[in-house]
Order: sequence, then C-alpha cells, then structure tokens
Amino acid sequence: MRLTGRTFAIVVSAALACAAAIAVAAVRSSDGSSESAPRAFQPVWTEANWPFPVDPWGKGKAFRCKAADCGGEVQLYVRAKLGFCNCATGIADDTDLEQMGDLAMIGGQAKPIGAGRPITVGIMQGRARAYGVSGAPGQSQSAISLAYNQRCDMVAATVLLQHGAPASVEPAVLAFLNSDVMLKWAEITLGL
Repeated sequence: MRLTGRTFAIVVSAALACAAAIAVAAVRSSDGSSESAPRAFQPVWTEANWPFPVDPWGKGKAFRCKAADCGGEVQLYVRAKLGFCNCATGIADDTDLEQMGDLAMIGGQAKPIGAGRPITVGIMQGRARAYGVSGAPGQSQSAISLAYNQRCDMVAATVLLQHGAPASVEPAVLAFLNSDVMLKWAEITLGL
C-alpha cells in the first residue's frame, strides 16, 4: 500500500503545526518579560539501543534528540503491539490510551497533565496525552504517551523529556512519527 500522497500531506500539515506552535511561543515571549529571543529548534532524531528488558511485546525502536536540537533531552520509544488494539473502536479515549500505552515500562508514577487529544499518524488514528513522572530515578520529569492503530494492530510511543513542557515537543514528535522512515517502519511492522 503506497502512502506517498497522503503521507506528504500529513508531513506538511505536521510541519505547519510545528511552525505555528513556534510562532505562538515567540509571540507570547515577546511581551518584554524575556531577556533573550526564543530559539527555533530543528529536531534531529538519532536511533539508539532499546534500553528496556524484553517483554511479551518484544523490542521496539529507540530514538534520541539532543538538547541542542530539541530544547532539552528527548527520548522516544516506539513499538508495535500486534492484535492488542480494540478492532472496532481503536484508541477511542484516555482509558484506552492508558491500557494500551507503554508508560509502565519507564517506571515511576505517571499523573496525567490534562486530557488526551486525538492524533493522526499516516492513515492511523489514535490519542496522545502528557504526564508528569515522579519517583523514577534518572528518568525525566514529564512524558507523552501516544498510541495509534490500524485495525487490531497498534503502535505505542512513549516520549521522555528531561526539561520543558510536553506540549512544546509533541508537534516535533508527531512530525517524526509521520516521516517517511517511520511510516515505512509502521507499514512493514503492522503489515499495512
């Protein structure tokens, strides 16, 4: 199944959403309360080793964005969960996201920061939600859980942030998940 035309539209939309978020941040900080101008970041994602023990879902893909490229250290963990998603409704609400996501693998206590929101990755629909994380030694202070599906198969993505608000990095994460490389991985892994 070719995703080229639709994938291009989604990637362009994600890039525009990221640019809009940066513009809003620039306008908010231009009220004179900030000493320096905001810096626009260009995320560079580097593949890393999967740091978690193998469980029934197996290993996934791990990526890292350095502080210089993302405004703070960002780690992204993505893996497929075949046959785990509700075939009829997908990831319909925050309860589904909590059950299907991978927050448990990072350890610590995760508390939601607001309600989740719908997301689109390629032709797949899902949800994302930000969390504050406490009690996880050496881990981040915030996280984003994302899950999206095609039929009964899904992808769970977990973002760990060393510094910064989850909302500021989510557009860059979604743009990366909508990149040709990640959509091709999802296509192959989920058998789309």
